[in-house]
Amino acid sequence: MACTIITLFVVSAFAGVSPTAVADESATAAAEIVGVYPNPVTESDAGEFIVIDVPNATNVSGWQFRDGESTASLPNTTVSGRVVLSTEPAAAETAVEKSVEPLGGTLALTNSGERLRLVQDNTSIDTVEYDTAPEGERYQQTGERWNWQPLGHTTVSVFETGAASSKLFVLPDSPDVPRDALDSATDQILIGGYTFTSETIATTLIRAHRRGVHVEVLVDGGPVGGISTHEATVLDRLVAAGIEVHVLGGERARYAYHHAKYAVVDDRSLVMTENWKPSGVGGRSSRGWGAIVNDAALTDRLAGVFRADTGWKDTTPWSEFRRNETFEATGQAFESYPSEFDSKRVPIDRAQLLVAPDNAESGVIDLIDNATETIRVVQVSTAGPDGPFTKAVLRAARRGVDVRLLLSDEWYVSEENSALVEHLNRIAAEQDLPLEAKLAEPNDRYEKIHAKGVIIDGKHVVVGSLNWNEESARENREVMVVLTGDAAGSYYKAVFERDWGGETDGGLPVGIIAAIGILLLIALVLAKTIDFERDQ
Repeated sequence: MACTIITLFVVSAFAGVSPTAVADESATAAAEIVGVYPNPVTESDAGEFIVIDVPNATNVSGWQFRDGESTASLPNTTVSGRVVLSTEPAAAETAVEKSVEPLGGTLALTNSGERLRLVQDNTSIDTVEYDTAPEGERYQQTGERWNWQPLGHTTVSVFETGAASSKLFVLPDSPDVPRDALDSATDQILIGGYTFTSETIATTLIRAHRRGVHVEVLVDGGPVGGISTHEATVLDRLVAAGIEVHVLGGERARYAYHHAKYAVVDDRSLVMTENWKPSGVGGRSSRGWGAIVNDAALTDRLAGVFRADTGWKDTTPWSEFRRNETFEATGQAFESYPSEFDSKRVPIDRAQLLVAPDNAESGVIDLIDNATETIRVVQVSTAGPDGPFTKAVLRAARRGVDVRLLLSDEWYVSEENSALVEHLNRIAAEQDLPLEAKLAEPNDRYEKIHAKGVIIDGKHVVVGSLNWNEESARENREVMVVLTGDAAGSYYKAVFERDWGGETDGGLPVGIIAAIGILLLIALVLAKTIDFERDQ
């Protein structure tokens, strides 16, 4: 299938970077500085560059950059659009992979802060100031705002489909759903993950590869605790079978973590809250949410995210990455849990694709800020009372939206979650807000909460890898889908209410109904030989 290419920002922003020859070189127009790269990941900061935007074709001879201490002159050439300039163009070109215009003179952008001016005939055209420059990040203008972003980051906009169909599931109840989806592939499988230790999924991928499906895997190179010996063995097995495995990380890493959990399967998008490991997709531990969206355009966009993330300098083939790495011994999850909720195919009115750090925080907060009736949240944890998502649900409660927040009770988050639950419930009582927070009680139905889900007004459902903290939203690669439709809302609401501690709105869960049916059948058989009055 055709694949949309989501271009890395450093490439797309510099489209038209080469000088543009024109007939009328007398035309002049306002120009502005739109990017500064002061702190490359190189010795002596070799390859610093500046990006300007020149709307109309203009000869820039006589223009200069000044920082109060040194001056660099622009070349005698006519340019238009976005132009990259550097006193060391060869070094800069290794970073941007585009033609870079040379600057004459000297210009050393200070890492601790700078005031840089673009000057024409001793008149300032534009000025930009920055404070401490993070290593390997570019200070860029996006609309009216300036912010720091790793070089090579993407600028993925929110993508929305029309009506589509989807298959909804939860874990640990339905580990067969992601496995069967991969097993049905006929064209391509692109796996995006944080960790990958599932032997079952590895076997499924190898089987697909052998029947001619194109298979690639992308994982994080530095997960918390390090890559385990088991993961190394599984990835070795995939590579030995001929499957491409990419590892994202290192000194030029665009993300703190590649924390996404998804798969492109032909023209379907599989998006989950769970990792590719027995405790996640294997159904051996975590409560998780997942969805398969049948929409070719959405899947094309998700495949574009995968291509962007495997196509930059911070991605390395597994065989090369593992040469200098040591791995950590860890255990695997082997528990089993009852299946209460079967997967379900439902129609949806539309789906949206959100990714972090590009648009996820604003996308989720916009949903919360537009809620009018109810908000149901299940999360491992949040960033506490001052986190942006916590503040958003508190705003909603203050305007009358009924809010419930269910958090994990696991040991590594229980203290902070308990404090937040107490804090929010106290505020709700003091201000008479329709807000309640509590810790999950698995009751042997699962081991721990790992889902990151939101249900807005019973019909907008967020499913994906985004934890409710600023690092996840602003520094990680995360992938989510927003499903809009009453059927999707009802499905996940039933799961939420069961995990919250109440009954489902639509009656008992499917697994319990089946169990009751079996018990009734047994009772009918035994009734012929057992005197119930005497037995009681």
